[in-house]
Amino acid sequence: MQREAGGQSDKALRRRLMALGAAIALLLALAAGWAWSPMKSMLDLDTIVAGLRGVGQSFGIPAAIAGFAVAVATAVPLTFLTLVAIVAFGPWGGFAVALPGALIGSSLSYGAGMLLGREAVARLAGPRINLVSQRLGERGLLAIVLIRLVPVAPFPIVNMVAGASHIRLRDLLLGTAIGMTPSTVFMMCFVDTIIASMKQPSGFGIGLLVLTAILLAAGGWGLKRWLKRQGS
Repeated sequence: MQREAGGQSDKALRRRLMALGAAIALLLALAAGWAWSPMKSMLDLDTIVAGLRGVGQSFGIPAAIAGFAVAVATAVPLTFLTLVAIVAFGPWGGFAVALPGALIGSSLSYGAGMLLGREAVARLAGPRINLVSQRLGERGLLAIVLIRLVPVAPFPIVNMVAGASHIRLRDLLLGTAIGMTPSTVFMMCFVDTIIASMKQPSGFGIGLLVLTAILLAAGGWGLKRWLKRQGS
């Protein structure tokens, strides 16, 4: 009887783990769609700026924050949404929308990951994966800060994996706030240059984007080495 109950429990855990995997696969597909499929045409800067600004004017900033949170939780790129918020509401107003929106979106994805996968991952993922998860949990704040500084995976997937692992929600939110602040301040300072480069590329704008890409690539390489050491 106990063996039968244990088998049913394992089946339920496997189903939850499969659901977590399916959710992550869906988010990966959405992230790829926003980047490379015809869905990309929906991310027209002027159109989305007008829409977000209209929501803020009609229903208030809290509604704009809610819209930001839902968008970022469905794998719309965080950097793009932050730029949209800054253009729509100005540097400080955009920051006031982007930061709480990102934190709420993080909480939603984290909750989904915790609901679907924490017990399943702990029971079925094996000792090595659990050890890596525990070590990341011990260094949760630092890990999240690094991943936010160098986004090596789509935003909601990081949140779901954090929810299904040993990383605490407090560390996720604090790490997100710390990690996204430098790029947000960068966009606040150079928003006009960034927009001009997107619409009509210039030498300075292209150089700035290339430098940013190099820094992100170098940071991603360093982050992967650090994470690999945690699992060794």
